[in-house]
Amino acid sequence: MLRLALAAAVWPAARRRARAQTFPAHPLRLVVGFPPGGPNDILARLMAEWLGQRLGRPVEVENMPGEAGNRATAAVVRAPPDGHTLLLVGPANAISATLPDKLDFVFLRDIAPVAGITREPLVLLLHPDVPATSVGALIAYAKRNPGRLRMASTGAWSAPHVSGELFKMRTGVAIETVQYAGGGPALRALAEGDAQMMFEPMSAAMMFVRGRTLHALAVTTAARSPALPELPTVGDAVPGYEASAVTGIGVPRATPDGVVERLNAAINAAFADTAMRARLTDTGGELLPGSPAAFGRLMAAETEKWGKVVRFARGHEH
Repeated sequence: MLRLALAAAVWPAARRRARAQTFPAHPLRLVVGFPPGGPNDILARLMAEWLGQRLGRPVEVENMPGEAGNRATAAVVRAPPDGHTLLLVGPANAISATLPDKLDFVFLRDIAPVAGITREPLVLLLHPDVPATSVGALIAYAKRNPGRLRMASTGAWSAPHVSGELFKMRTGVAIETVQYAGGGPALRALAEGDAQMMFEPMSAAMMFVRGRTLHALAVTTAARSPALPELPTVGDAVPGYEASAVTGIGVPRATPDGVVERLNAAINAAFADTAMRARLTDTGGELLPGSPAAFGRLMAAETEKWGKVVRFARGHEH
């Protein structure tokens, strides 16, 4: 009887180890909750190409836009937990957790962390007509002219939106947020003067900064960015301010530990490869090597931080 009980206990663990040893058994898919061409999609395609080479199986990127990335997350939560279906984790996952939408999953409970990819700064952009050459001057101008500044956002509860709400929360300035259908329309509105400021991920903002169409005031990360080293941080003028677009890879929660560890090792190998490291760095983000547990802790911290901002913003909705 004891032998049977021991066998029953050992058998699932042995089966999980066997699955890990035969992984990957067929092509993988990497699900992205946004359309092709954006920052999440660019990182997903870089990582899919790399993982395909490292794992010896093709990795297909599947774009599944809708519901602020939640449609894609729900699809991965429901996928077989065998490591063949991956989720491109991004800021939307941390932000959506606090929104009142009825989701049939809990991100931190139902998606197992595999590895981080990058932490990308956002850039505080101004229309050239705004008479401010520093974050401190912008805050002073906004306080002298309450409601005069319009802040472009790439959509409700996007990373640019909550970064702007965090700015309002920390500074107490009265700025109207205007929602646009994505980064392209928001940046065009800013360039044309329909809005006067916005927070935009560096990978999308760089073209406007280099072309001097818009004025770059600061980066949102805690430290200066190597991509734009001349720019100060928002936190230099607003103590405690930090915002960034954290991305990584997740899988369905019951995926075997051995499979998660193999995927983690493959992703971390990208950071040690000179050519791949350069390609990832070119997107404007800081690399995030580390264990699954470290990425899990990071996403939990991001979820807590953006939860406070969402609650603040919703409390100020009219």
